[in-house]
Amino acid sequence: MKSLVLALGLLAVPVAAQAADWTVDPAKSRIGFSGTQVGAPFKGRFTRYDAQISFDPQKPEAGKAVVLIDLTSAETGDKQRDEALPQADWFNASKDKQARFEATRFVAKGGDAYDAVGTLTIRGMRKDVTLPFRLTVSGGTAHAVGHLDLVRTDYGVGQGSWANDSMVALQVGVDIDLTASAKSGG
Repeated sequence: MKSLVLALGLLAVPVAAQAADWTVDPAKSRIGFSGTQVGAPFKGRFTRYDAQISFDPQKPEAGKAVVLIDLTSAETGDKQRDEALPQADWFNASKDKQARFEATRFVAKGGDAYDAVGTLTIRGMRKDVTLPFRLTVSGGTAHAVGHLDLVRTDYGVGQGSWANDSMVALQVGVDIDLTASAKSGG
């Protein structure tokens, strides 16, 4: 579930060759996650996050992004699950309120495909990750869509009786659907 932090890294999308800095439009963007609990799939999203993105399509390898996700903002539509997610067994948001995705470079994969390469930190556990995404640009607006599968226990998400897959699957999907605009003067 904390994997959502990775999704924001996809926002580092090029709008114009001269523009390097981007502003994400939260009203048109979504950082989502999915999992399976007791055999039933569920989806959720983070409603609060901040993204600082710099990306030049002429030099994607020099791009960078930092995305901070407020772990207390996870919503799945299930009251019991939503109340449990910030607690110590899951995100432990009283200790580490934010998850952090930091892309240190981007890799052009051909056509509209890119990888955001960096690290994801959740509950103080930092792991290298590569977030694949597709990018379309129209005028000064960029739209990035991507998906990443993570193992939640790699980040300590799910403690005690939740540390195995007997009730909640270990694999969590992170989906991003982000819209960003070029900052003026970028």
